[in-house]
Amino acid sequence: MHYGNFSGQNIRDYGPEPLVVNIDRFAKMNQNYRTALWTGKHLQVTLMSIRVGGDIGLEMHPNVDQFIRIESGYALVKMGNCKDNLNYQRKIDSNYAVILPAGTWHNIINIGKTPLKLYSIYAPPEHPRGTVHRTKEEAMRAEQH
Repeated sequence: MHYGNFSGQNIRDYGPEPLVVNIDRFAKMNQNYRTALWTGKHLQVTLMSIRVGGDIGLEMHPNVDQFIRIESGYALVKMGNCKDNLNYQRKIDSNYAVILPAGTWHNIINIGKTPLKLYSIYAPPEHPRGTVHRTKEEAMRAEQH
């Protein structure tokens, strides 16, 4: 079991062991585009840092529900039932969460002046245990294989 305060070097995948962590602090410390913090059999938590002007990229998970919580920064969320019709758009900040049922097309764009810090919960897990992508480009290359 893992509890308490961790330093920035200790951001890694702690799953499937129980974990108690200051998620706000970890999300804000994360410098990588994506870091898996916890991967279990039915759930995964990842931390993300989106550069100024960057985005997560238009995507849809056919069999995965997703919860995204903005910890710091400003974003534009776009979503809809079709990739060519993202009929819901809203500017959000650290007071917001985005809940995406499986099959929902979505993108989150950093419209702020600092990196966008967030965490995402996937059910079931979306990425291999221990995933770390330093950049969006690295993540895109990994997802092509």
